[in-house]
Parts: sequence; C-alpha cells; structure tokens
Amino acid sequence: MTDSPKTSQQNIIRALIGFVIYLLLNPIILFASAGTTKWNLAWVYSISTIALTVISRIFMIRKFPDLAQERASHRQVEGVKAWDRVLGAIVGLFGNLAILLVAGLDKRLGWSAAVALPISWGAVVIGVGVGFLLGSWAMLENRYFSAVVRIQEDRGHTVCTTGPYRLVRHPGYAGALLFYILTPFILGTLWALIPAALTVAALVIRTALEDKTLQEELEGYIGYTQKTRYRLLPGIW
Repeated sequence: MTDSPKTSQQNIIRALIGFVIYLLLNPIILFASAGTTKWNLAWVYSISTIALTVISRIFMIRKFPDLAQERASHRQVEGVKAWDRVLGAIVGLFGNLAILLVAGLDKRLGWSAAVALPISWGAVVIGVGVGFLLGSWAMLENRYFSAVVRIQEDRGHTVCTTGPYRLVRHPGYAGALLFYILTPFILGTLWALIPAALTVAALVIRTALEDKTLQEELEGYIGYTQKTRYRLLPGIW
C-alpha cells in the first residue's frame, strides 16, 4: 500500500527529527558519561562521524530520493521480519549508544590502561576512514539499502552486485563491524570493547538471518552468492 503525500511528508519530518536527535545523542551520552568535554579523541570521533553521516545522507537523498523515503518510513512499512525489529535496534542504535556510555564511564573512572595515541589515530583512519566510508559507499551504491530487513516488492527490489557488493554480500555491515570494534581504540577506552563485541555479535547474527532471507525470497540472489561467496569478510565468512 502506497502512503499518501501527507503521510509521506509526516514520515520524512519524523525521520529528520529522529536523525537530528540521534546525531546529538551520541556526543551527549559520550561527554555526559565522561563528566567532561575536555576529551580530544571524543571530539575527533563526534565531529568526524556527524560530518560524514550528514554528508552521506545528503548524497543519498540526491541520488535515491525513493530510498530516503523508504528509510524514513521504516517503522511503518510492511514485510519487516519480526526478528529484525530487535536486532536492527541493537545494531543500529542501542549497541552504539552502549559503546559510548561505557567509553565515557571508562574515561571518567579510569578503568582501563591508556591507549597509545598512535593506536587511537590509526583506529580513526581505519574505523572512520575505511569502516564508516565503506558503509556509506554501500548505501550510495544500493538503491534498496533499507534500514530494515524486508523484500521490497513495492519498490521492485533487485540484487545489487556493483561497487563494494563485488567484494562481500553485505558491505554495509562489514563497514559497521570495523567501525564498532575500533571505536574503543579511537576513544582510548578498552572497557568499551565489551559492548562493542556484543554489538558485533548481534550484527553477525543479523547478517546471517538477512542473507538467509534474501536467498529464500529475493529472485537472483542465490546466483549472486555463487559469484560473491563471502558475507562480511573476504576469504573468511
């Protein structure tokens, strides 16, 4: 069922408000839990991720306005897998916020030993420069890069095989995995590796379930798996 213009506009407004809140919530939780704003690595993390997120969404809206509408309406669309309502929330929101909360508390209470600054900057380059940008590239390559797992029959869902999808079947998740696991090193707070590992575990489970769904329900996907063998990590899985 197609949304009316008024409903679509309301969905977009709600999505924009939610997007802004999400962007601001990250540094708020990070600095509030740390009890200080005098944390240079946290500023590097916050500014770089907010800037890249905004830029990638602007490009996405310009290239695929229908994808922007799909992502804005992800809470109302039909056909979303029940398990994805839980895993999607963990991977896309609560897992990341848990990482930042623990990182801030680690900074405040000094739970873990200091991380050498070159390691933190290396994590910035790889985690943000590679992981974050890989996820953005996947979104800008795939017109069906929805925020939820569903077969988008209403949008003429087809298999994307170009760009990073030639390397792995789920490059968006691959980028997120790299970003999440390196965030504790970016911030220099190793206790945050605990929620990071749990978030990555949820991400791997979601990847497996989504891949199974696509193989069973999306025409042409099985043929794609025979050409692009690995889901997340080339040569491994």
